[in-house]
Amino acid sequence: MYLLWVLIIGGIIGWLSGNLIGRDVPGGVLGNIIAGFVGSWLGTELLGPRGPVVGGFHIIPAIVGSIIALLIFFALARGGAFRRR
Repeated sequence: MYLLWVLIIGGIIGWLSGNLIGRDVPGGVLGNIIAGFVGSWLGTELLGPRGPVVGGFHIIPAIVGSIIALLIFFALARGGAFRRR
């Protein structure tokens, strides 16, 4: 049951961060979950464990980290770093 709760919260964090930057997260639900997990890790590393905890995620750092991770992903997907000449 805990795993299901963690997947739901991770998906909501990924979905929310995608909506905040105005872009759809590629991969649908799975993409949202991955963005939530990566964002939670990145945000907690950058900001520390702050704010309310839901489902094992520190919500504020997770959302901030997820936004950063998505912005990096979209910049790389656009071809900024890997564009062929």
